[in-house]
Amino acid sequence: MESFRKLGLIEPILKSIEEERFTEPTDIQMKAIPLVIKGQDVVAGSATGSGKTLVFGSGIIQNCSRGKGIQALVLTPTRELALQVAESLRGFSKHKPLKTVAVYGGVSIGPQFRELKSADVVVGTPGRILDHIGRRSINLSRVSILVFDEADRMLDMGFIRDVEKITNECPRDRQTLLFSATISGDVGRLAHRYMRNPVNISVESYVDSSKLEQVYYDVPDNMKFSLLVHLLNEEKAAMVMVFCNSQRNTDFVAGNLRYSGIDALAIHGGFSQDKRTRVMKQFNEQKRVYVLVCTDVAARGLDIKGVSHVYNYDIPRDSKSYIHRIGRTARAGEEGKAINILSSRDYDNFTKVMSDRSLKAYKEEMPHVERVKIKVMDKPNYRRGGPFRSRGPGDSRGSGSPKSSRNFGREGRKSFGRGR
Repeated sequence: MESFRKLGLIEPILKSIEEERFTEPTDIQMKAIPLVIKGQDVVAGSATGSGKTLVFGSGIIQNCSRGKGIQALVLTPTRELALQVAESLRGFSKHKPLKTVAVYGGVSIGPQFRELKSADVVVGTPGRILDHIGRRSINLSRVSILVFDEADRMLDMGFIRDVEKITNECPRDRQTLLFSATISGDVGRLAHRYMRNPVNISVESYVDSSKLEQVYYDVPDNMKFSLLVHLLNEEKAAMVMVFCNSQRNTDFVAGNLRYSGIDALAIHGGFSQDKRTRVMKQFNEQKRVYVLVCTDVAARGLDIKGVSHVYNYDIPRDSKSYIHRIGRTARAGEEGKAINILSSRDYDNFTKVMSDRSLKAYKEEMPHVERVKIKVMDKPNYRRGGPFRSRGPGDSRGSGSPKSSRNFGREGRKSFGRGR
């Protein structure tokens, strides 16, 4: 605990940290906490799971007081992240109580009206915060700390105008903290426009690349799902995340995994907030279900501990999304594995991803795989969550007949990317 004490944290926060069984600060905590608690504007490059919530949380808890109106506002890109951040702040502030309220869409707005009247800290998504501003049910005139959490994803999701409108509702004389996995483009312009002489902090990726194995399989189009089932049955995994690019594929994969005897849950933006909360509660309990099938939007901001394997069933469209996905594993000294399953429709995306020279993935030869009997969503009933119907032996949706394996990378090499 002495290393946390040296950062300048007050005893109530130190006591909460000790109860959470944190022993040593992460890199971002070491660099940023002393600046934040002194009131300095900070731009920090850090990913989910790096410990950034404690960074801005320490400033909020140390410099805000109970019963003086809303003094801190944290903007997040997703509902799940808003809930998660609010819960973390409540935990860190239990020995210096502050009322923290999570505000997000997809749920009734009525209870939020009542909660906001006595809030000290608000954590919310831009759309719902703007809704409250329009209804005059939130007062931001006393905000002294404004936090943009996961700013890159917030702007990628089209919230730039909303963020600007909300920021303009806050006092100009305030501390502004920005956290983002990447600092460029709109994120840089946001920092330049709304921050006062910010200190820029960058840390190494929280993912230990020496402990993260990245591989890819090049498979016939009609064997994609069968290979996924084979690998999930053969790999010794703790908790698994399977990424898809669409809500439809997420439901398809999760449903057919269950049909194949693998306990799996789906989560995506098409679910109601209550259903998303139930899914995450089930997954985190780790009693039976250990495979979470998800989209990027639904997974963004979820800090799920103990993920040993990340599968890209669909390859993301750019390296930034790929890095966010694989960053779910190989954390805090643990080993992890990222597995990419490529059929012909994935070649273009994988080529774009691997154009990032910092990434490297090695080809694995296709093992002997039994063809899995799958079921396909009935299209007329899909939007209502309709039943599966059996298709018989076959594989994942749509690319047509099997293709011959494509040779990625330079001639004579099995790696895709820079190599060892």
